[in-house]
Amino acid sequence: MAFTTSQSLVLRAPAASHPGGRLAAPSAGCRVALGGRGGSAFPSVVAAAAAASTSMAGLEDGDADRKETKLWGGRFEEGVTDAVERFTESISYDWQLYKYDIMGSKAHATMLASQGLMTASDRDIILEGLDQIERQIEEGKFEWRKDREDVHMNIEAALIERVGEPAKKLHTARSRNDQIQTDLRLWCRDAIDKILIRIKQFQVSLVMLASKYVDLIVPGYTHLQRAQPVLLPHLLLSYVEQLERDAGRLANCRERVNFCPLGACALAGTGLPIDRFQTAKDLKFTAPMKNSIDAVSDRDFVLEFLSANSIAAVHLSRIGEEWVMWASEEFGFLTPSDKVSTGSSIMPQKKNPDPMELVRGKSARVVGDLMTVLILCKGLPQAYNRDLQEDKEPLFDSVKTILGMLEVCTEFAQNISFNSERIQRSLPAGHLDATTLADYLVKKGVPFRTSHEIVGKSVALCVSKNNCQLSELQLEDLKAVHPAFEADVYEYLGVENSVNKFISYGSTGSNQVKKQLDDWRIQLEEWRI
Repeated sequence: MAFTTSQSLVLRAPAASHPGGRLAAPSAGCRVALGGRGGSAFPSVVAAAAAASTSMAGLEDGDADRKETKLWGGRFEEGVTDAVERFTESISYDWQLYKYDIMGSKAHATMLASQGLMTASDRDIILEGLDQIERQIEEGKFEWRKDREDVHMNIEAALIERVGEPAKKLHTARSRNDQIQTDLRLWCRDAIDKILIRIKQFQVSLVMLASKYVDLIVPGYTHLQRAQPVLLPHLLLSYVEQLERDAGRLANCRERVNFCPLGACALAGTGLPIDRFQTAKDLKFTAPMKNSIDAVSDRDFVLEFLSANSIAAVHLSRIGEEWVMWASEEFGFLTPSDKVSTGSSIMPQKKNPDPMELVRGKSARVVGDLMTVLILCKGLPQAYNRDLQEDKEPLFDSVKTILGMLEVCTEFAQNISFNSERIQRSLPAGHLDATTLADYLVKKGVPFRTSHEIVGKSVALCVSKNNCQLSELQLEDLKAVHPAFEADVYEYLGVENSVNKFISYGSTGSNQVKKQLDDWRIQLEEWRI
């Protein structure tokens, strides 16, 4: 069951999440090659709609000569000024929700027909019209108009132009307030699934990397000072554990995202006999949201999603920091291949681990996106407020950035090597076996605090002897420090002996690490072919 570095791995989208955040076995369908850049096999959340951006060019210039009456403009005698038009539009970015807006409109039309609020004939005309608009968008032939403000009004107005009177029935028993909430929740649901796949890709890459260096001992650091020897796989698997918690947070967030606001209307619901349970079921939501005011007000799901992304970004930033340091000449522990390195425009000798530096840097964007929406929400009265239009750009940016960070971390992990000889030469420095020596004395019946003091004096003795190693002290030297030392002490000294003495669950002991590695191979096996 061991991973081989040459194998091609294919990851599948998760079908559902178990309680506690564990992912269920992947379903057939969305298959994603792990090797290579993955751009075509695994597009970003918005890249699937990239063709649509070709019809956005006219937005910057406006449509002053052919502005139409707003769909909400019945009581107004004058149109808004150009400045207000420019300031309040959101179509320049929320067009990315078109697929979900159409999906929600189809479910809503189907429900209205089921409840006798439109005829089956009108429903079919609307569904066909929406299909045609979706094809137009995906082919880059749809014209997005700024005077139509947002994705909802652009699609609805285009539908009215295309099919006429039946389309005017589509907005029965819904508002843009519950419509945008539905679009966002559908978008977030898919985005979370895609991030979960990227997390699994990175985890698999780390486990494969760990499998190549099963016995390599590296210095472990606390306070950036040498502390104790650890096995490299133990360090790499610590990243895998962090990523698993990231996946769990996202999976749990997805469970709370998956409730349907559609039918809450502006804030109070409707007096029309709609069936919100049917709509929720058709859109594969768990259930409708229970309170119509909460349904249009809530942005907890956005905040929770951005928070989970921020924690993941911080984890990735810490990995980036460590790998950047390890690639430096001062450490020399890690060498990235040319595929994941860049050079200097002036210094020809430079080979920089720029991707991981940018991972470290882009974490600031993801955390900033969370802060933006937190501050956006902090002073809002209940129900919908136009301020909430500002939640989308940070959300889109957070998802795009975290997907990119995970992708490049995966590629970096696939294209680095650890310099075993350099690492081994560095191991004698720092008396990494000192704590193991203290454990030795504890086994001899010496209280730990006394053992700590004795080993400290032994280290001081090493320093006085030209900073020799503890293993280089003679037995008489050690006995002069404390009589508890015996000849078997040398079985505890040196980094190899020290690592082999670790036996506690989850420790860096060889047997423990091999068990951890086997467990992760089994756990990630379902994500690999």
